[in-house]
Amino acid sequence: MHRVNIKGGILSPSEMQRFILYAETLGLNTFHFGSRQDIIFPSKDEKGNVVAEHESFDSDFFTPETEQNISCSYVSIDIFNSTVWLRGTTYLYILEQFRYKPQLKINISDPQQQLVSLFSGDLNFIASTHEDYWYLFLKLPGWEEVFYPVLIFTWDIAKVAQEIERVYEKVNTVDELFQFLNESIDTNNRIFEKPLRVNFKPFPYYEGMNKMGINQYWLGLYWRNNQYDLTFLKALCEFCIEYRIGKICLTPWKSFIIKGIPKECKLALEKLLGQFGINVRHSALELNWHLPVGSQKALDLKKFLVMNFDQNDISTYGMTFAISIRRNQKRYFTSVVIEENKTPSAVKDFVIRPTYNVLYAKNFDANTRSYIVYAQDIDQMDLPAILLELTKTYFQNLGKNDEESFAGITSKKETVEIEVYQCQDCQTVYDPSVGDVVSGIAEGTEFMELPDTYECPLCEASKDQFEKMILEVM
Repeated sequence: MHRVNIKGGILSPSEMQRFILYAETLGLNTFHFGSRQDIIFPSKDEKGNVVAEHESFDSDFFTPETEQNISCSYVSIDIFNSTVWLRGTTYLYILEQFRYKPQLKINISDPQQQLVSLFSGDLNFIASTHEDYWYLFLKLPGWEEVFYPVLIFTWDIAKVAQEIERVYEKVNTVDELFQFLNESIDTNNRIFEKPLRVNFKPFPYYEGMNKMGINQYWLGLYWRNNQYDLTFLKALCEFCIEYRIGKICLTPWKSFIIKGIPKECKLALEKLLGQFGINVRHSALELNWHLPVGSQKALDLKKFLVMNFDQNDISTYGMTFAISIRRNQKRYFTSVVIEENKTPSAVKDFVIRPTYNVLYAKNFDANTRSYIVYAQDIDQMDLPAILLELTKTYFQNLGKNDEESFAGITSKKETVEIEVYQCQDCQTVYDPSVGDVVSGIAEGTEFMELPDTYECPLCEASKDQFEKMILEVM
């Protein structure tokens, strides 16, 4: 697979047309969308020919392995819940400030939406309740997970991210990182007064034609096999250009959303979808899965499980599932994970059916990032029954943990140390920055400058009864 970064998952119809045209020159009829809102070109065409040998394969489109796409929740703004101060223009401004190519995974997300993961990046900027300020959750390689000790100003996000990339391997703790950044760049930080809280909400339905305000619609499109037909995409881009629809937004669920569709062209768009036989009525059972791109084994397992759920009229509304075939995969962002076990290499004379482990997130909330093993070494034929029992557990407990919100790893607030003197008889404190109004001592008078006749204003203890102490002030 060959990846193309799409910053924030946002591109114009004309940009999409360029990717389509290039894919066609490679002999491709389809391409894929990735879980970090990027575009992925198959390494082979429909006839099985290796695309990588094409003479023009070294296109500037393709992303080196070291570069990472920036994922953001712009796709959800105006159609799902959002933090009150967030606007689409806020995301666009932040993304515009990234003039460098990140080597770390960066997420910029709103905790009020559920479509884009909050914590799947190395640097996770999460909107706070304070306008234009963001929590920063660090999952840096080789580091323990930790919150940055202050909120980051909107217009500082790009330069903070770039500076962290530059220095994080040179420091050992978040406090050292904080000090390093304070000395190297000017930022408008804000101390946060409470830890991040994210209330659990069921996963939304993101497909089909839906109302957006009074005179507009949004369209969500999903392909079961994540192979998007280039002929249809080309026609859709032409439609968007004709009706002045400026942006196409990719989701982490290997789908895309078009927002701001004028009411007067809704019928024409429905006609276009019908002419290409596009299905926009997939069951929620289909939409809530995260699969590795290009894995036929994972796709076949999903089809087997979805068919079983459908035949037995099982609801999974609000739940999300991942199938993992990679070893040591840790960054899940679904409520349930089906993890394939490694087949024993010692047995070579006969075929061994794969077995799976089933894990679920604490309270079925992927934002907790805490997974519990529900069953181990399960045969594929037994997976539907195991998942059925798990869905029952989910619905039985749905709503019970509404008050238990994710608080994350709390960070120390920034403190200032000041030198004061305390009376050992009554614990009264003399602060040189305040002085002593009762005794007529002006503010700014150091303790050593007080007359020898100075007495405690409360208990009248002598000056030599005061001892120096360090006071930490938030």
